[in-house]
Amino acid sequence: MRAADHRELVVVGASLAGLRAARSLREQGFTGALTIVGDEPHPPYDRPPLSKRVLSAPGRPVRPELPVPNGLRARWLLGRAAVRLDPAARAVTLADGTRLTYDGLVVATGSTARGRPPGEPPLPPGVVTLRGWDDALALRAALTEGSPLVVVGAGFLGGEIAAAARERGLDVTLVEAASQPLEGALGATAGAYVAALHREAGIVLRTGTTVEGFLTGADGRLAGVHLGDGTTVAAGTAVLAWGGVPSTGWLAGSGLAVDGGVHCDPWLRVLRTDGSAVPDVVAAGDVARVPQPLAGGARMALGHWTNAVEQGAAAAAALLAGQDDPDGTPAPFRAVPSFWSDLHGARIRSVGLPSAADGTRVVEHDLTGRRLEIAYHREGRLVGALTVGRIGRLASYRRALEEHLASGTVKAP
Repeated sequence: MRAADHRELVVVGASLAGLRAARSLREQGFTGALTIVGDEPHPPYDRPPLSKRVLSAPGRPVRPELPVPNGLRARWLLGRAAVRLDPAARAVTLADGTRLTYDGLVVATGSTARGRPPGEPPLPPGVVTLRGWDDALALRAALTEGSPLVVVGAGFLGGEIAAAARERGLDVTLVEAASQPLEGALGATAGAYVAALHREAGIVLRTGTTVEGFLTGADGRLAGVHLGDGTTVAAGTAVLAWGGVPSTGWLAGSGLAVDGGVHCDPWLRVLRTDGSAVPDVVAAGDVARVPQPLAGGARMALGHWTNAVEQGAAAAAALLAGQDDPDGTPAPFRAVPSFWSDLHGARIRSVGLPSAADGTRVVEHDLTGRRLEIAYHREGRLVGALTVGRIGRLASYRRALEEHLASGTVKAP
């Protein structure tokens, strides 16, 4: 008979990465106590649909809950944010004063929407962000016919919000500081392609400018957005889609390295400010800054769905490997990043890290036929690929990238 496992593991973060880590802990044989902490009152749900079908679908939206497997046997502490970590005492303190001690910890607190910078005037009613389920419901209610929408930031989130609002018939202006949407993530060619998709759909795209302030009406609510080029765009609602900020505030004073996310080694073990690993603490998902071989080993936090799933499983394996066999060396995390987005009927898919490239090769470019294929290279080696309407072509790119991660070299497919 197997001896009882008296260890207590805590997962802080009840979204995709945290749930995946918890599930993997059980699948990999952990039988002790498992606690999952979440700052939202809702059970785990999928976030990508919030900027897509939740905003655009007719009828009452349904929260896209993530399936919780039978046999998880977890204690759920929802609606209670973590506010402090004491690694020396192996304890997490929650906002309600609850103190949780742990034998192992998974940090999976994700990110929060980037709002107005601290110290600036408060945002007027009508200026919102989109990160969680409650945000999506509030934004959906605000998307009413005759009320123009301004979306600030033409990245993946901003573009999807703009597309969903346009599908509902709203007048939409999309504001972007760069010369093209997604230019920093995908390069100028793909950015121009996405810009054309937005304009074909009737979205007014204002690039190369920023938001300087907001115009309010007599009721104090938003009436317009002042841009850096001196113009003002009428708006009943404005969405700030400037990206996310890793949720690391609760780690202040813990001694962990948390600049731009929680610093991790290649095994997802959390690092102190001196570079040493914190015993029995791992991280996964949007909050984790992990070395990326495709980017020359630079630490990056990737806010993609597949990354959260894969890192959640890998973090659980690393945590158990360190506890069950302290001298064992688990495999480093080397998954090929991938993401997707759907804009105006175009299916955008990517593998690797296009943002790490210093050069591109355009294989196919057909706006009318909704087809695009771009290979991304860094110092002559493949680091990523993007397609529109050519999903089948990604398999060979993925294989080449997987070979690179295994051998250290990349050959174009």
